[in-house]
Amino acid sequence: MVVYKLYYFQARGFAEMARQLFALSETPYEDVRFEFNDWPNHKSKFKWGKLPLLEIDGVQLPQSAAIARYLAKQFGYAGKTPLEEALVDSWGDLFKDYMFEASSYFYAMRDQKPNVEELRTTVFIPAAERLLTNLRDHLKTSKSGFIVDSGLTWVDIGFADHFIKIKEIWPEAESKFPEIQEYQKRVQSIPKIKEWIEKRPQTQF
Repeated sequence: MVVYKLYYFQARGFAEMARQLFALSETPYEDVRFEFNDWPNHKSKFKWGKLPLLEIDGVQLPQSAAIARYLAKQFGYAGKTPLEEALVDSWGDLFKDYMFEASSYFYAMRDQKPNVEELRTTVFIPAAERLLTNLRDHLKTSKSGFIVDSGLTWVDIGFADHFIKIKEIWPEAESKFPEIQEYQKRVQSIPKIKEWIEKRPQTQF
């Protein structure tokens, strides 16, 4: 049996797709969480010095998207054809573009900068609106209600979980994008995902 250890902070953040994939597939793993202020004491133990990191029988795999892709392929949530896999990967990359576009807001929020509200209005909301508009329009073309026609994939899990954060920062997103609200419910009503969400530690991020 493969031994998995997932290392991240005491947060949902970039490890949550992996955690939900483990829950969905009922695969045992060790969920190792560091407090943010304790991370410097552990950083040197990890080859790249970054989290999340998945250890697979002792082999260290960094980067959240690479981890999610790997687990999704192992568990059957990466798309059913090469084209579906490519489409799923493209949406993963689009999400990465959005995170980069909104990064100045997230850093300001983390560091409690005085211009947080200005950046929320000028940076975060426009970036989130573009992402959600494109996602809404794409879902209208889907036969399954998910990113690809064959059904749920790792990017659906990521988008659904991140929409929670978007609504915390921009409450109007829920009424502006009811289709995404329904999409989130569709993903998070899947029994194993629902069960995980109900029992996971409550964290700010």
